Amino acid sequence: MIEILTPSELEKARATGALVGTILHTLRDRIRVGTNLLEIDRWAKAMIEEAGAVSCYVDYAPSFGRGAFGHHICTAVNDAVLHGLPHDRVLADGDLLTLDLAVTLDGIAADAATSFVVGTPEAADLALVDATERALAAAIDVAGPGVRIGDLSHAIGTVLKAAGYPVNTEFGGHGIGSTMHQDPHVSNTGRPGRGYRLRPGLLLALEPWVMADTGVLVTDPDGWTLRSATGARTAHTEHTVAITEDGVEVLTLPR
Repeated sequence: MIEILTPSELEKARATGALVGTILHTLRDRIRVGTNLLEIDRWAKAMIEEAGAVSCYVDYAPSFGRGAFGHHICTAVNDAVLHGLPHDRVLADGDLLTLDLAVTLDGIAADAATSFVVGTPEAADLALVDATERALAAAIDVAGPGVRIGDLSHAIGTVLKAAGYPVNTEFGGHGIGSTMHQDPHVSNTGRPGRGYRLRPGLLLALEPWVMADTGVLVTDPDGWTLRSATGARTAHTEHTVAITEDGVEVLTLPR
């Protein structure tokens, strides 16, 4: 299903997006060497509930997972990149952490992710994060009414490949609205001029992610956490954006 929001729904989306961005910003500022992943999940739960929002993850049970996710935020560390299931792990100096958060507020969802190094960074990790951030910015730069999905995918893939990283196409961006995952799918590489033509009122969660030296994922025994098959480090950056009459609006920035 491809959902086009009304102006009043778009106002709700702005509020949801701001909440997601603010929670991620707050968590990023609070996390230190020695923080436990389960502690991060508790912090996220408290902020979501205080805002009167609902986590999109707690009851999330897609075909590729193992039962309901059961937590409020994804926490992926080092070689983990997607669907990181929070568990009893204390973050060490130099860990590369991705936080991925989606909530629903007043019936509209928003989804965002950020990657950063806890403590002392390595240059290679900063380069991974930078590539995903630049790829996301490139997609946002070309987004707007009349643009095709393939144009966004091409923009993302061009940046990631130029940085020297393989691109996995199993998971990518997606439509979002009254539910977290909707059509259209936005691959992280593609051909320009192809695919669905963007319309005002469409929300998209754009999410470039990379693994340093492979395009192959493996799944943890927890049935959720996806890692690079080689143990290589990873990064993931995501924003929810709205297509408007005259361009694009990034919704998941902190207030």
